[in-house]
Amino acid sequence: MLGYRFSLFDPAQNGRSKFEQLLDLFMQLLTYTSGDVSEALNWLTQLDKQYQLTGEDYGLGDFIDELKEKGYLDENNQTGEIRITPKTEKGIRKRSLEEIFGKLKKTKQGEHRTYKPGQGDEINPETRPFQFGDMLEQIDFVSSIRNAQISHGVDQLQMDEEDLEIRETDFKSQTSTVLMIDISHSMILYGEDRITPAKKVAMALSELITTKYPKDTLDIVVFGNDAWPIEIKDIPYLQVGPYHTNTVAGLELAMDLLRRRKNPNKQIFMITDGKPTCLKIGRKYYKNSFGLDRKVINRCINLAAQCKKLKIPITTFMIATDPYLQQFVQEFTETNHGKAYFASLDDLGSFIFKDFESGKRKTVY
Repeated sequence: MLGYRFSLFDPAQNGRSKFEQLLDLFMQLLTYTSGDVSEALNWLTQLDKQYQLTGEDYGLGDFIDELKEKGYLDENNQTGEIRITPKTEKGIRKRSLEEIFGKLKKTKQGEHRTYKPGQGDEINPETRPFQFGDMLEQIDFVSSIRNAQISHGVDQLQMDEEDLEIRETDFKSQTSTVLMIDISHSMILYGEDRITPAKKVAMALSELITTKYPKDTLDIVVFGNDAWPIEIKDIPYLQVGPYHTNTVAGLELAMDLLRRRKNPNKQIFMITDGKPTCLKIGRKYYKNSFGLDRKVINRCINLAAQCKKLKIPITTFMIATDPYLQQFVQEFTETNHGKAYFASLDDLGSFIFKDFESGKRKTVY
């Protein structure tokens, strides 16, 4: 006999299976552990003991077996080492995108609209009456023929200029972006984890660009004593090191990467929490962690001016509130004619995405 089986509704589960619930938590823990599966599973075990995440019918052992079956984990049979797979790396990026981008609210602040005529590459549902100078390919013939039928009837069909309607389009600019992430030791000082929000933003931004703006390019640059590029797949494993902050090296590498890109629009996003404290002169490092060293600061200001000449705006996201650091960022930003945000860790993602999206889309008529 066919029928329905009813069970107790738990709003926290939101209709998801136990595996899906644990998978979300496991993905979050992997971000905090920089991709260390053993540590993430250890944390998950402790959380299970404290909050009873699993039950008698489904335990952590079943969850781990299902992770392997569905391709989220790969175990080395010889060494017994368990690592995450590319499927898991993409899943972490996707969840970061949903976590950050899903919280954004529609706002008029920061939008850049233009009222100049032009052609776009994405059709809008809205139409408007024909105006002198509109292109033939902009005419919405379905709406125009319907207007002609209403005005003149079907038997004596004729089309006048008043019957024509124009389909509006959106223009998406192609942009090359370099995201600079500070991995100096200060990113985990004073008991505050600043690197994890930065990684989440990098993963979310990379997932947004690769899926929604495939013609754009995104390069990730990390900088400490030196600077080097990393692949998108390496972001979950990113860790802070015992480094000073060589902002100059990061900017020089970012500029070099952008020189190779053919997109006309180029920009640099820089996430940092401290002042520049390091320079590499020849093979030696010049370091000074006390105050603002003008020898280091002047090199940063000079690079900001060079980027301005190359029409590369720099947007700085400062995770610090010290007045003298804000003064440096203000001087740096004014030299480049860029932007600066003094963002908290909770607002970092929304600041970056609003700034990125506002520069991507312009409505043209």
